[in-house]
Amino acid sequence: MPGGDGSGPEGRGPGVGTSREIRGRCRSKGGTGGPEGTCICPECGYEVSHRPGVPCIETKCEECGTPMVRK
Repeated sequence: MPGGDGSGPEGRGPGVGTSREIRGRCRSKGGTGGPEGTCICPECGYEVSHRPGVPCIETKCEECGTPMVRK
């Protein structure tokens, strides 16, 4: 590191480069909970086991018909 100040080569200071881009792509933005879990109705509280490959939002509550969410 030139000068020992942590700035690295010219134009490549902290926060610049591919590591920041890779880190941003790898972070989960939510919405995925894996194959296990529970879907719950936000209206009436009815719960059902999550079916792998089927997002909870695509599952209708058997009690009131509202789209379910992941618990």
